[in-house]
Amino acid sequence: MSEDALKRGLEMMDEVYGPGFGESMPTERSPMLDDTIGHLFGEIWSRPGLSVRDRRLLVIGATAALGRADLIEIQVRGALANDELTAEQLREAVLHLHYYVGWGNGTQTHNGVEAALRKHGAAETKDES
Repeated sequence: MSEDALKRGLEMMDEVYGPGFGESMPTERSPMLDDTIGHLFGEIWSRPGLSVRDRRLLVIGATAALGRADLIEIQVRGALANDELTAEQLREAVLHLHYYVGWGNGTQTHNGVEAALRKHGAAETKDES
């Protein structure tokens, strides 16, 4: 993976998940992590055809089908950090997804969204004090 692709990928990770996210990546990386940074974020997420918000909604839908509350939470935290989706919009998306991904996976999606909203609310409260 070229250094340029890695740099572009880390910058896109900051755009997707909030400033400083790329800095949280380990300095000793594996080939898979380098491919995730350089290819997925440096080439796929940065393509011009869809906005970051559009791509995030697709990832939330796909991740909901997997029932992965932990991955949903990461996406929702990014959406909240970037003011892409409101709590009301996220909860509406959860309700909609319940009918397409099954009730169990929808419940996990709900859990991930609510965990991110709680943390985001705690972060806002902390910032205001």
